[in-house]
Amino acid sequence: MTILEHLEELRWRLFVGALWVVIGLAISAAFGERIIQFLKEPAEARRPDFSLQFIEPFEFVMTYFRVSLLGGLIFGMPMVVYQLLMFISPGLTRQERRWVWGTVLGASILFMSGCAFAYYVALPPALSFLLQFGRDIAQPNIRIGSYIDFVTRLIFWTGVAFEVPLIVAYLARFRIVNWRQLLRWWRMAVVGAFVLAAIVTPSIDPVTQSLVAGPIIALYLLGVGLAWALEPKSQPSPSQRPTDLPAA
Repeated sequence: MTILEHLEELRWRLFVGALWVVIGLAISAAFGERIIQFLKEPAEARRPDFSLQFIEPFEFVMTYFRVSLLGGLIFGMPMVVYQLLMFISPGLTRQERRWVWGTVLGASILFMSGCAFAYYVALPPALSFLLQFGRDIAQPNIRIGSYIDFVTRLIFWTGVAFEVPLIVAYLARFRIVNWRQLLRWWRMAVVGAFVLAAIVTPSIDPVTQSLVAGPIIALYLLGVGLAWALEPKSQPSPSQRPTDLPAA
């Protein structure tokens, strides 16, 4: 294929992936109010009198769209990953092409696990800290845009962070790094996990950041194990290869 043909194929595959995101967005928009209510439940469990407000005419509309877009990204993510893998599949070996479906399934499971972890494990203590801190001085009167912003940011980026094992495994598979290097870099991985947790989490308390950083470190070590299992075996040296027999 020529370069233009490759670009045309890439355009088509990106279009298919984007189409699935739009379909997911439309489905999420139909249940937008239920999704917003679902995202409010952790805060309401900490403060029964918790309520949200909007102070700008388009604030609720933009929040509704943000929630719908998050649903569309979650719905369309497996198809986007599949289309990107199919685009690079001509450069893979026959055995590596068999990993496409497994990679799509694994990426989807890891992403959804990260989203569930953020909602059920990381978000409740974060909200406890944010809503209880300084309550003797001021009462929380939170805008809906601000609340949905940090909740969706926490959920989405924690889901992305849970893709670490796949990323590490593929880096090893394509000989960019090896499992020994990854194991030696464990100190940098720990620091990087806490930096990422500080960026992703909406609160500054160490408990919440540790709840997010801990699984990322565990997933990094899982990625090291996958790198060891998937790393290509070294090719035998010429002296180890059997010599060709002379023709009869």
